[in-house]
Amino acid sequence: MSKGGFGGGGGMNMQAMLKQAQKLKEQMEEAQKELEETEIEAEAGGGLVAVTLNGKKRLLAIKIKPEAVDPDDLEMLEDLILAAYNEAYSDAEELEAELLPAGANALF
Repeated sequence: MSKGGFGGGGGMNMQAMLKQAQKLKEQMEEAQKELEETEIEAEAGGGLVAVTLNGKKRLLAIKIKPEAVDPDDLEMLEDLILAAYNEAYSDAEELEAELLPAGANALF
């Protein structure tokens, strides 16, 4: 009769769980590194504005072509920047979902 509800193989199950947790941690670290190194660019206005983020959604660059700048219509330029940023952000979210192991964000 075992005490505390643990059978003779309880130690092995714990070791297997720890090994799996270590493997998941390594996968997470690798995915995080890849996200940090990956650059995602999105354009708006037919290429008038381009925004570059990394996979961790950090803004790296904004490029604006001179013909996008109209002093009488700065609101259009602002909208183009927002559109490009939002597209790049969405792409970064998709990349993150692909690279990170399922359920990993809840653990780490």
